[in-house]
Amino acid sequence: MSRYRPPAPASSPYITRAGYERLSAELQFLWKVRRPEVTRAVAEAAAQGDRSENAEYTYGKKQLREIDRRVRYLSKRLDVLTVVDRIPDDRTRVYFGAWVEYETEAGEAREVRIVGADEFDPAQHWISVDSPLARALLKRQDGDEVRVQLPEGEATVWIVGIRYGEG
Repeated sequence: MSRYRPPAPASSPYITRAGYERLSAELQFLWKVRRPEVTRAVAEAAAQGDRSENAEYTYGKKQLREIDRRVRYLSKRLDVLTVVDRIPDDRTRVYFGAWVEYETEAGEAREVRIVGADEFDPAQHWISVDSPLARALLKRQDGDEVRVQLPEGEATVWIVGIRYGEG
């Protein structure tokens, strides 16, 4: 079996100002704080002698690889991201950064915020702009009936409210 994996589809290069700052802070933390700590620990473990049976050394090297991989990813990703921090002129339509309140066919009211692929968080009801629901909602307005193709099948939702802002 081959190890080839097809490249993942490119995600949208949009991000909110807060999301960009979070990713930048993570990059700075990994590069300035976490990596030097782990490097120091690896050096101390290496000084103990036999590295082949040294669990601290092996684990530290693995941590360094993971940190370096994340640092490379964040460095490249931050260069291509476009920060969207202005509210659109037409606030009656759904655009990036909008909070959208909608009602399902079962009568359940839900609210989601459309954010970048790098900052989606189901716990906060933030969905990626690349998700099927977000794509179906974009450019729609209050009162629109929206059909969306979900993994469970096609669903219909009705937009009840649109607002912009952080919370």
